[in-house]
Amino acid sequence: MNTGKSRILAYLHGLSEAKPLHFWAATGVGALSLFGMVAAFGIAPGTLELEQARQQQPVVENLRVNQSPAEDSSGADFVREERIQRGDTLSTLLRRLGAADDAAIDRLGKVPAAAPIFRQLSPGKNVTAHISEQGELLSLIFPLNGGRDQAVFIERKGGEFQAKSDALPVNTAIVMKSAEIRYSLFGATDAADIPDSIAMGLADIFGGNIDFHRDLRKGDRFSVVYESVTHLGKQVRTGRILAAEFVNNGKTFSAVWFESEPGKGGYYTAEGRNIRKAFLRSPLEFSRITSGFTQSRFHPILKQWRAHKGIDYGAPVGTRVKATGDGTVEFVGNQGGYGKVITLRHQGRYMTVYGHLSGFAKGLKKGVRVSQGEVIGFVGATGLASGSHLHYEFRVDNVHQNPLSIALPSAPPLAAEQLARFRVGSQPYLARIGLIRATNLALLD
Repeated sequence: MNTGKSRILAYLHGLSEAKPLHFWAATGVGALSLFGMVAAFGIAPGTLELEQARQQQPVVENLRVNQSPAEDSSGADFVREERIQRGDTLSTLLRRLGAADDAAIDRLGKVPAAAPIFRQLSPGKNVTAHISEQGELLSLIFPLNGGRDQAVFIERKGGEFQAKSDALPVNTAIVMKSAEIRYSLFGATDAADIPDSIAMGLADIFGGNIDFHRDLRKGDRFSVVYESVTHLGKQVRTGRILAAEFVNNGKTFSAVWFESEPGKGGYYTAEGRNIRKAFLRSPLEFSRITSGFTQSRFHPILKQWRAHKGIDYGAPVGTRVKATGDGTVEFVGNQGGYGKVITLRHQGRYMTVYGHLSGFAKGLKKGVRVSQGEVIGFVGATGLASGSHLHYEFRVDNVHQNPLSIALPSAPPLAAEQLARFRVGSQPYLARIGLIRATNLALLD
């Protein structure tokens, strides 16, 4: 496999020297060939990455990373990849890429389409450069922020640079992992090298059944199958969670993604029941409860005992607040002790209130429809608040209810025809979850 990969890289280098105008087209084809040959899976007590249908071996190959152009024994142009480090400037990045070409920065500064490479030097981003034997920057692929698989493609023509934004050639792989809760969900995902986006996705999927603020227990386990979007073998972003299983306090919850109609889907149990409740238990991804639902609480500002008909979540200013259910904005603005507040109306009978906000999502106004999980505002300390927190209320027929204990209505189930398609389409993902579960049990024996 190493020989095949080296031939592909040599072929790309030859194309770039002979036909510079077609270099990036060839790079895309070569990258896809590499994607077809490389996959990484392994097994460890705290994390599990399993092979898919075919056995594939991991390949790691350094492209003369530590050589300068002068040390390049081939005497030819070369392609190098570097990861942006904290504190990098474009100058330090280009030098690590092997470009001894200070004039390139001035020339790039005069190309409007190249502007993002000066202001989007995000740590962890992988940048690929084509460098001449003399250390000149010949071309550059610079991924853009925003998760849209876009990049700036820069190419030297004569003494000047041309730049354009275009789709980044990417590949999607399926990753399977498992972890055990020891202290927190994020602690477990970090130990298992699972991205934060997947941790937040798990909290969203199981948020109607598990209160991630109060219900997690040491020894809880979870398994997840998700998409990883890569460029040149390196992860650019995560895709959708395809299946997951969470064992919380001895009770098992499972979820499988299913597209019930084009462009619209959701998560369902292995039996096809909609896992999504009509409401999430909490409007924050992770936080701590500072005041619960009670008929008698000493108010820290008013200095008197009074009912507290909601839940207070302590969180830093600016923390994202999500709509707990599909609904319509009934009120957005300032309202007495609530400060900046949002009121949503759901299915006629239900209402949710989000108070003490620091601000609102862009475009939010009365009458606007919002979806469950959509960010509608940000935690603050406006109104009668002694510190930064979110005040959340849940009302049924305008009567306050404890959102932590009330039985939440379920979302609509699958129709008969959809259920038949679900049973067929879910089997491959459920089989992967089953394989993880069996391997975990084997490791415990």
